[in-house]
Amino acid sequence: MAFVVHSSSNMAVQGGSVGLLGKRIIYKGTSAHAGGAPWSGHNALYAATCGINAVNAIRETFRDTDTIRFHPIITHGGEIVNAIPERVDIETYVRGHSFDAILSANKRINQALAGAALSLCTNVEIIDIPGYAPLVNDPGMIEVCRDAAEMLFPDRPFPVHTDFSTGSTDMGDLSCIMPVVHPYSGGCKGKGHGNDFCVEDPEASCVDCAKWQLTMLLLLLGDGAARAKKILADFTPLFPSAKEYLEFMDSLNRHGDRIVYNGDG
Repeated sequence: MAFVVHSSSNMAVQGGSVGLLGKRIIYKGTSAHAGGAPWSGHNALYAATCGINAVNAIRETFRDTDTIRFHPIITHGGEIVNAIPERVDIETYVRGHSFDAILSANKRINQALAGAALSLCTNVEIIDIPGYAPLVNDPGMIEVCRDAAEMLFPDRPFPVHTDFSTGSTDMGDLSCIMPVVHPYSGGCKGKGHGNDFCVEDPEASCVDCAKWQLTMLLLLLGDGAARAKKILADFTPLFPSAKEYLEFMDSLNRHGDRIVYNGDG
């Protein structure tokens, strides 16, 4: 079993968080003089923007319960303003509540991306890379978090939420094969991943957090590790073994151009 504590503004725990599939998307066109002969080229940047818009057009088809997130950035948009862009690179994630949700959404996203490339006589290489698995916090481990927090800080609220965070973490991978929990400690302020995020109270963020983790260990391992053994006995893993989990993750790797043009175009 395992646990990790993430800095935040308040102590809390959720039911889990979404997983993700990493994506690199490369639109491939044909360069030409952007002013003198644009008809001789195929604009990879236009194809890329059409692809992003095509995915935006299918967002309402994603089920709310699947918690799908798609948030691309363009990391390379061309070489020089005077030439039709022949290559554009995009990086993004497809996040979702479950592996089934992620893979279902990813299939439709890839269709939209490829359709945009086809409409402008370009091609698109899509590289799918397994990222983090969805995190499911174990109920028994959640109880350990709560009990330890109440022992140490009886005057502080410790909400237990059943919803899923829309961030992702490698604790999700461990949750596929063992009981885990990923709670949050207090002492910070600002938006997560924002430029205003900082530690406001080092005592709460660092010292109290360490005390909390040690108390969780005490509850798990005290009395001959009776509580830890009970949690393990009640746990049903998503994958029977680490080997089967890794084999499944390896199966998510996909790469290559998504369009084959015949000799006649």
